[in-house]
Amino acid sequence: MGGSAVTIAIVRRFQVALVAVAFGLACASTPDEQVALEPPSAEVLFDEAIAILDGHTMMPFYTYVNYQAAIDKFQEVIDNYPYSDYAVMAELRIADAYYDDKRYEEALSYYQDFPELHPNHERVPYTLLKAGMCHYERARAPNRDQRPTREALKYLDKLMSTYPYTPESEEAEELWRELRTRLGRSVMMVAEFYMDRAEFQSAADRFRDVLNEFPGLGLDAEALYQLGVCYQEMRLNDEAKRIFQVILENYEGTEVADAAADLIPAAQ
Repeated sequence: MGGSAVTIAIVRRFQVALVAVAFGLACASTPDEQVALEPPSAEVLFDEAIAILDGHTMMPFYTYVNYQAAIDKFQEVIDNYPYSDYAVMAELRIADAYYDDKRYEEALSYYQDFPELHPNHERVPYTLLKAGMCHYERARAPNRDQRPTREALKYLDKLMSTYPYTPESEEAEELWRELRTRLGRSVMMVAEFYMDRAEFQSAADRFRDVLNEFPGLGLDAEALYQLGVCYQEMRLNDEAKRIFQVILENYEGTEVADAAADLIPAAQ
């Protein structure tokens, strides 16, 4: 074999040896690299997110919580382990983190989706309550737009009718009563607006709405009295007298009853 051929053969063998060594090193390092690339377990990620929610004490009476960091960590659980129980728990935790951070629109989207994604889950009543509370937190005074109040009541009504014996339903009752009263007062204010402008028929219609749609909320006596006044102003004296008599029979000893008694002679 010529010298040049020997040289070429030696180079090729050397190249093959280098490839073999490189391959061996790659194989030897692959397990470590794989370990490095694999995400932590769902439990570890979940616990890390919970730890973030515990917050950091900045001052003796103040704890800072990085809600967004916790949300991102919970999202890692969902992204890496979408079919695990931890993923379901992470969905709820994300919703709660948004809620606690007063980001009610974002929280609402998660609370709304949960019953659709997990209709048989035991926490569905909880998500209905919290969805209602997201709207409740944005509800306004009776003299303002009441759409958030009505939206909150939709969720509370669904919760109380579908899951009547749950702790969440029991908790919702007081909130439901507060919101219904707010709506009733809103209608009362509209009625009073018409009364101030001597539009007594329109006012009477609103006072009847209060009596028919919001009974038992502490508004009945005042609505009845104002309805009687409207009838009196419209010269419907028999109807006015009948209403004032009802007030005397059912609200004896109250200021409304005293006021009704004073108006009965004028309704004769």
